[in-house]
Amino acid sequence: MGKGIQGLPRLFAVLCLGLLLGCGNGTEEQFKPEAVTLIPKPKQLKLEEGSFRFTEATVLVAADSLAATVAFFREQMHDAANFPLRLQLQTPQEDYILFSSDQNLGPEAYILEVHSDYIEIKASAKAGFGYALQSLRQLLPVSFETNGAASLSVPNLRIEDAPRYAWRGLMLDVSRHFFETEYILKTLDRLALLKFNTLHLHLVDDQGWRIEVKQYPKLTEVGAFRVNQEDKHWNARATNDPDATGTYGGFYTQEDIKKIVAYAQDRGIQVVPEIEMPAHVMSAIASYPFLSCTQEPIAVPSGGVWPITQIYCPGKETTFEFLENVLNEIIPLFPSKYMHVGGDEATKTNWETCPDCQRRIAEEGLEDTEALQSYFMKRIGQFLEKKGKVLIGWDEILEGGLPPSATVMSWRGTKGGWEASAQGHDVIMTPENPMYFNFYQGNPDVEPLAFDAVNTLEQVYAFNPVIDSMSTAQRGHVLGAQANLWSEYITTPQESEYMLFPRLTALAEVLWSGSEQRDWEDYTQRLKRFMPRLEALDIAYSRSVYNVEVKAEQDSLSNGIRIALKTEMPDAEIRYALNGHTLDAESELFTEALQIDTTTQIKAAVFEAGKPAGRILDKSFDFHKAAGTVAKINPKSQEAYSGKGAATLVNVLRGSKNFHDGQWLGWLNTPVELQFDLGSLQEIEEVQLGTLENQGAGIYFPVAVAVAVSEDGKTFKPAGTFERAFKANGSSSLETFVVPIQNQKARYVKVSVSPYSSSKLNGVWMFIDEVLVK
Repeated sequence: MGKGIQGLPRLFAVLCLGLLLGCGNGTEEQFKPEAVTLIPKPKQLKLEEGSFRFTEATVLVAADSLAATVAFFREQMHDAANFPLRLQLQTPQEDYILFSSDQNLGPEAYILEVHSDYIEIKASAKAGFGYALQSLRQLLPVSFETNGAASLSVPNLRIEDAPRYAWRGLMLDVSRHFFETEYILKTLDRLALLKFNTLHLHLVDDQGWRIEVKQYPKLTEVGAFRVNQEDKHWNARATNDPDATGTYGGFYTQEDIKKIVAYAQDRGIQVVPEIEMPAHVMSAIASYPFLSCTQEPIAVPSGGVWPITQIYCPGKETTFEFLENVLNEIIPLFPSKYMHVGGDEATKTNWETCPDCQRRIAEEGLEDTEALQSYFMKRIGQFLEKKGKVLIGWDEILEGGLPPSATVMSWRGTKGGWEASAQGHDVIMTPENPMYFNFYQGNPDVEPLAFDAVNTLEQVYAFNPVIDSMSTAQRGHVLGAQANLWSEYITTPQESEYMLFPRLTALAEVLWSGSEQRDWEDYTQRLKRFMPRLEALDIAYSRSVYNVEVKAEQDSLSNGIRIALKTEMPDAEIRYALNGHTLDAESELFTEALQIDTTTQIKAAVFEAGKPAGRILDKSFDFHKAAGTVAKINPKSQEAYSGKGAATLVNVLRGSKNFHDGQWLGWLNTPVELQFDLGSLQEIEEVQLGTLENQGAGIYFPVAVAVAVSEDGKTFKPAGTFERAFKANGSSSLETFVVPIQNQKARYVKVSVSPYSSSKLNGVWMFIDEVLVK
């Protein structure tokens, strides 16, 4: 094989070994079908015998107009093998890549033909040529990405390919947390690899204004920075003093934006800016208070704001002068024909009492305050039309009517997309489920903090932007879809990558390949082979698809619990070990549900090649002395969080960080008394209380637990207490509080739980999943 093979990533070595002829020996390599891994899957692929091998003599035969399009491939080949890949107009006898114009192909379509002595790429536009090169890149060994390739061969084949949807996008929220230019450029590279063509930058929100506007310098001097409260949960941060100096944030200069846009254009990607209005603009109002109805000084908020009442005043002409001036500076920076203006979540309380707004309503003959937003959007839409731009807004812009040329981005489900398409508007589908990548992608108990909902890889892969009930005309208005990564809980590039990958690979196939070609099992097999490429690109991707989840339920016949183990990855090898036994590749293979009726610890993992492929599950089921006993609670829990009543507290099944999972009892602003009848006198050493904290959702740990015991259920004596002072908590946490008891005998146990209280909070929730008597 030659010494170059020794240090290569394992996958490349395996692929070379799997070829019919060896790598690096001067003969043609023969590729097996499983060695060809492409994501997204092309429309047509026919594998042939033989292969093409890049050498120092390989040249690119293309017009100078394609220089920027092929630059990334030339640079990467130079880094990987020090091959120059010269660009020239003359076609040699062999060892070349020929770029041929074929105007019969669509603007993003391409044909890639690999022969033993040359490669030909046919396309009608730069985008098609670029996508063909990305496919060629994926055909090269993984080591091509790490500058350590010993052999640069690709299989002989023919690919005919074109995308299913015209809009294949990702939205990055750079307002809630700012991401430097270099990360945006890396993201563009990764989008190009997967044939996405749109990066939507959410540049403005309450918590930060992220783009330089020279006419209004305070937008970045003031609006781009906030007081640092990163130690607290996003939705539990204090209101800032307008006089306090913000130090946390950042912004893009206009030169930064030009660099980003040019970099994207070379990769066939349009960059669509979002300049929010009329709401989500507290950063602008903090910079220029005259923009609001009240004109009162406010600070850039450090965290969540709800409801959003500090919004632009549409009654004053100065507001529109400001917005038009801002847009006049921003529009020339972005060649895309689209301009996103938000339009969502505007609470119009101040408009109701604002004399300027009410005068505007009267002068324009508007029906009411709600119609004022429609006036606002139509006016901005007309301005953008004059500038040659198409307005995009979130689906709230449908309320009250919108400009005829407007495009709707449907996020509150797909209903807005259906309605907009029925009215003749173009639509981009981005419903929360499953297109919000700020949602968890696996079990919240083991995942980084995210929004309290789950969008798994499989859910993303199953998404269809077109709704079955749409007419043919409506379907024609569906431009495509995009993933949205809101960054309330995303603070670093690594966290961003973790939430994006591999879910972006699934969406890439949804939008490029279409529903006709999708096959979950085939995709996951290709994803396994694609993951080493993500590693080679130093992407901090998630392996949650491999994680083992437990589905546990009470078995009424045995008074025990029935446990099933599952994972998203099809046909996975799940192995498990019980009660402290070592978990390894020789452990028991999970094939059917387990029955337990005694305290049991279970460890489990998906194994591949003798090693765990994802996280190791470690979970215990504790059959304590109160398990299955009679329980009483006072007062009753809130109906929305009532599980199966008091029995939920002694069913052995523990709750997760997803407080909607049915295993939590929840109380609002009240202490709680819990009582348990153990059925007979028992020796008691301690009482444990399982609880949850998510300060952003208003859920706080209790501050005190007191236990009393009784032999007759009438006379109780104190047995132990536990106290915990309040602490700011920026995450979501599970904790079991322990109350030691001095070895007392009792049949009845009473547990009194005191909630945290604060005059600064509208309400405090307290959640309990289990009371364990030991």
